[in-house]
Amino acid sequence: MTKSSALQRGREAFRHRSWADAYSCFVSADGEESLDAEDLELLAKAAYLIGKESGCTETWMRAHQKFLNEANTERAANSAFWIGMLLFFRGEHAQGSGWIARAARLINEYQQECAEMGFLLIPEGLQFLRKGEAEAAQEKFSMAGDIGKRFNNPDLIILGYLGHGQSLIKQNKIAEGTTLFDEAMVAVVSDEISQIVAGIVYCAVIETCQNIYDLQRASEWTDALSRWCNAQPDLIPYRGQCLVRRAEIMQLHGKWPDAMNEARRACELKRPSSPPVTGEAFYRQAELYRLQGNFSEAGNAYKQASNLGRNPQPGLALMQLGQGKTEVARMAICNAEGETQDRMARARILPAYVEIMLASEEVQAAEAGAKELSDIASEVNAPYLRGVAAGVMGSVLLANEKPAEAIKKLRWSLGILKTMDSSYEAARTQVLIGLACRKLEDENTTTMEFDAARKVFQQLGAIPDQLKVDSLLQRTQSAETSGLTSREREVLRILATGKTNKDIAGDLFISERTVDRHVSNILAKLNVSSRAAATAFAYKNNLI
Repeated sequence: MTKSSALQRGREAFRHRSWADAYSCFVSADGEESLDAEDLELLAKAAYLIGKESGCTETWMRAHQKFLNEANTERAANSAFWIGMLLFFRGEHAQGSGWIARAARLINEYQQECAEMGFLLIPEGLQFLRKGEAEAAQEKFSMAGDIGKRFNNPDLIILGYLGHGQSLIKQNKIAEGTTLFDEAMVAVVSDEISQIVAGIVYCAVIETCQNIYDLQRASEWTDALSRWCNAQPDLIPYRGQCLVRRAEIMQLHGKWPDAMNEARRACELKRPSSPPVTGEAFYRQAELYRLQGNFSEAGNAYKQASNLGRNPQPGLALMQLGQGKTEVARMAICNAEGETQDRMARARILPAYVEIMLASEEVQAAEAGAKELSDIASEVNAPYLRGVAAGVMGSVLLANEKPAEAIKKLRWSLGILKTMDSSYEAARTQVLIGLACRKLEDENTTTMEFDAARKVFQQLGAIPDQLKVDSLLQRTQSAETSGLTSREREVLRILATGKTNKDIAGDLFISERTVDRHVSNILAKLNVSSRAAATAFAYKNNLI
């Protein structure tokens, strides 16, 4: 194949998004005689899109140099900008900063207005976002978008919208931010922008929507990303992000085997230049293993995630709680809670924090965590987060011996979670409702809620939760077959702590004579002769 035919085939393959073919043809043409700057740039982009990131930057550097030799300052600066951004994506921040600085110097020396002036505002805006200065970031991204419009550069316009939307969301202006996201995504799905920018926008929008619990948008755009990736079989850089987000959504909707499969596929892509995505994939695997009770595999996956820079909390602490290591879990989640400052990041930590604090009998700390989560949910106004927050508050009310108030919160939470098709969280909420009903001596509803939750746990393969419900059901059945009334079971529970009849009367606000009668009935029904024997029988038969 001659250089001319190889170039023609390479350009045609690029137009049809056959990235591997384009790469192969351009490499073949480049072997005979060095390509010109424009074709080198196409080769660099094709290399990036099939995962050859090191070769991509080297080729783009060659294109940059040729643009300089041709005195094409704008294109040279544009090449320098993208080299810098791709190095940033790979974690090579020093080199990336150097190339961005070179692009800025070229534009300053050029002394003419051009779109590249706007592109250089993008890393400035990102730096402000990282420092938590959202208003300053918003200004940079807005300026970048305006420059994009002036020079009719779709890539720059959409990057401006993306950053502007992220800045607004950081300021809790959720509706305004997601509206800009939607506008950016329209350009993406309409194929108005380059593939590299499209991939950046897809991943950033989906990740942000997940972080603010806008699960409907996250699900919709993840489906779109899947179609986009599937239409380009050679595409590599964004496939891992697509798989991880799909896994997260599948897990939420109770499709655990499918979620595990997607997470494994993301891990198998083996892209060392993208550790955050791979780390998130291992964390997703760990979470699924934990929920299934496979703590050994979960521990290994949490370790892999941590090695790749993904904080293993709160999942690791929840696993330790499930293993009965309550104090270890408490210390871990307290450290994670203390280190987490971002409000939306705290929203992901707080449900686990409250659960572990309640297990550690630190009800006051749990109550404070539940209150903060409710405040965040009210600010964000995302249905799923509001449902989770209501369930968390219900668990605290239950621990504070306010079962009637707890049921109101838990029923409201259950309605939202079922609407969102979050079967696992809904079943956990039903267990709490059952416990609240038990405190209100409504054993029929208690059993009904436990049975419904157990069925879901069994279908999901959530073995630890299923065993817990089995224990609760056994306790209910044992209590029913013992012949004890609900009041007698309450007396037996306190009697088993070693308290006297006088103490029991004080705890239950009844007369000591009534307690005497209850104790006599308990001994007779259990066919035992002493309080100690009644206590032993009660523990053995799950009566308390």
